[in-house]
Amino acid sequence: PSEGTRGRGGPSGAAAGTGTAVEAQPPQPAPYRAGPAPLPYSPPLPPAALPRSPSPPGLRDYLIVAVLCYANLINFMDWFIVPGILLDIQKYFELSDGAAGLLQTVFILCYMLAAPFFGYLGDRYNRKVILGAGIFFWSAVTLGTSFISESYCWIFFLSRGLVGIGTACYSTVAPTIIADRFDEGRRTTMLSVFYICIPVGSGLGYVLASSMAHVTGDWHWAFRVTECTALFLLDILDTVCGPSHSFKQLSFLSSSSWSFVWSSLGLTAMAFVTGALGLWVPMFLYRAQVALGVVQQCLDKSCNSSNSLIFGGITIGTGILGVIAGAEAARRLRKTNSRADPLICATSMFVSSLCLYTAIMVAQKNILSTFIFIAFGELFLSVNWAVVTDILLYVVTPRRQSTAIALQILVSHLLGDAGSPYLIGMISNAIQAKKDQSLQWSFCSLQYSFIICVFVGVFGGGFFFLTSFYIEEDRKEAEQL
Repeated sequence: PSEGTRGRGGPSGAAAGTGTAVEAQPPQPAPYRAGPAPLPYSPPLPPAALPRSPSPPGLRDYLIVAVLCYANLINFMDWFIVPGILLDIQKYFELSDGAAGLLQTVFILCYMLAAPFFGYLGDRYNRKVILGAGIFFWSAVTLGTSFISESYCWIFFLSRGLVGIGTACYSTVAPTIIADRFDEGRRTTMLSVFYICIPVGSGLGYVLASSMAHVTGDWHWAFRVTECTALFLLDILDTVCGPSHSFKQLSFLSSSSWSFVWSSLGLTAMAFVTGALGLWVPMFLYRAQVALGVVQQCLDKSCNSSNSLIFGGITIGTGILGVIAGAEAARRLRKTNSRADPLICATSMFVSSLCLYTAIMVAQKNILSTFIFIAFGELFLSVNWAVVTDILLYVVTPRRQSTAIALQILVSHLLGDAGSPYLIGMISNAIQAKKDQSLQWSFCSLQYSFIICVFVGVFGGGFFFLTSFYIEEDRKEAEQL
């Protein structure tokens, strides 16, 4: 009975029975546990899509930036040679205000139409070849411009358009090379150095053009000096090696496009204002001085170009200070506010518009005050150059940055400085036609035309303010692509 009790299920009996059964069975293999499934094969990413190395940039990277900055300097010197001697060119070819404004419009139209094509090539083919071809082409055409006589005015207009095409080769590719070689902190600094060359080159264009016209007595020589230094770039361009890319998806056009759209419209307003000021400010200052009796009307073949020299110096100084201040403000404020970049751009546009309006209004009373307020207006405009490009580079995936820059160039110049110089000139012509021509009315017509730049600048500030509502979300999405 005691054995039956143990066998039927007492606690001790159950344990003993179970242990006996286990010992009688043969050993069992260990249960199978599945390991992680093999990952599907994915082809290696192209160089532009790979994450940047955390290692610090080397001497070669800084040398590449130096070469690109030098090319950018020469680029914008060529860009602003015509505004620096506009009065001489206008008299040489007997151009009206509208036709003179069309010179810059032809240049910008060809530049912006060619930019998407070269942006497409920059994302897919060797960028060194694109850069070299662009530099050689614009240098050769600019040099040829210096031999055009007064009977071939249409060739002069054509040459400006061809220079715009050569410039597009360079402008769409160079910023992406810098972005590929530096992380975010250093990238902003390097882009600041690169974009300092925009106002510095622009100012040197005024200074060089007016100085050569004054020294030689012939404005044609202004187109011959920079080309010797530009062609020198072809000898050192071998240090810039861009890989070939082949991408099939246009991944930057996603929900992140709202920051891209609004910031591009803000840049368009900047381009409108800078394009109009760049061409017409020396002429505006000259007419204001004539209206006030400070200088006599110029009837000679080569006129005094002191306004171009002064405006060129202002452009250089305010450009350097503005770009450095904008980059430093963005670097510091990003630590506390992730929307700092578009807010900096919006504020600078509003303040710049106010300064430009004041400069336009006081020109009929005091030339010195006009120079001062123009300087402040340009200073706050220059704050945005590096910051706007940095916004594009962190809301667009790296594999499409050349295309995005090209698209931004197309939009900003199509709606901006492609038409603003011509528009200002046509408005001035229309106002002059209402009364008999006089020195005072010639000044007033250009003064009233400039008012449109103030309104466009305010709209630009509004576009950058709208960018701040989307910048955080769009940046996160671009980082995940």
